[in-house]
Amino acid sequence: MKMLMVLVFVGLAVAASAQCPQCATLKWATCDGTACQCTVMKDDNIKQNLDCKKLIPKCFLMDAEMYRANHNISKLKGTLGGKPVETAFVDNDGIYDPECESDGRFKARQCNNTEECWCVNSAGVRRTDKGDKTLKCEKLVETYWVRLELKHKKVNDKIDATALKVAIADAISKRYDNFNKEMLTDVQYDADGRRIIVDVKKPIGDRTTDLSRLAYYMEKDVKVLPMFKSQEKFEPMVGKQKLEMEDILVYYVDEEPPTFTMKALTGGIIAVIVVVVLAVIAGLLVVFLARRRAQQKYSKAQPRELEAM
Repeated sequence: MKMLMVLVFVGLAVAASAQCPQCATLKWATCDGTACQCTVMKDDNIKQNLDCKKLIPKCFLMDAEMYRANHNISKLKGTLGGKPVETAFVDNDGIYDPECESDGRFKARQCNNTEECWCVNSAGVRRTDKGDKTLKCEKLVETYWVRLELKHKKVNDKIDATALKVAIADAISKRYDNFNKEMLTDVQYDADGRRIIVDVKKPIGDRTTDLSRLAYYMEKDVKVLPMFKSQEKFEPMVGKQKLEMEDILVYYVDEEPPTFTMKALTGGIIAVIVVVVLAVIAGLLVVFLARRRAQQKYSKAQPRELEAM
């Protein structure tokens, strides 16, 4: 009788687990339990609870990716457009193991489990030079504007720019958590370069919308594989054509300018600057010596002219 009860209990547990829907916004998540809680591994024996009814915070996603990479569960891959404003910058550091707040926001200072630290914006992108653990990051500076610079693969028919703008707005809104179309402030198209420039802005001071989620999910859609359970690609429909993307570059604009200094420049850029400065100094020296010689010749010529008189 006891054995029968155990089998019935196990059967009910399996049935309950089978009825628990999978996480639509993160394919790596596990959903189980009577409350149907979805989680993802973030460290050894440590799980992160998820709300799969919306896009997962970027900080939680990076945490999960680093866990999977460290445990060899999966490997990471690493004209029109350009900077929207001079203070815009891109993520040149790539993925790291972040420290997250309980709500999924990035902590203002990140160290990647090392003695080297830096300050990040709300998208988790470094916005200062790196320093040691005495580095102070007073607050998490908000990213209020992202520029998505997309490039699509070749298509057979000509793309109508007006139809493209509508298709891009519809595809982003539908795919990324009913994203507010009004925040897509501009969509530009370069047919020759097959480039689509999408500017997404929110009001300065707004803390209700997290632009980093949209940008990160789209980066994965284009560069690697979708993070959604469904592996359908981000392919806006323009007329009867699907636009398949082949590249993406994301620019971040924060409410406050980043504070990079000369120390952040690469060795190659510094070398170029040094060469240019030396060339300018050499040019000035040549001009100075030429003028001096001319003056000396003039000074020697004057006494001879006086003697002739």
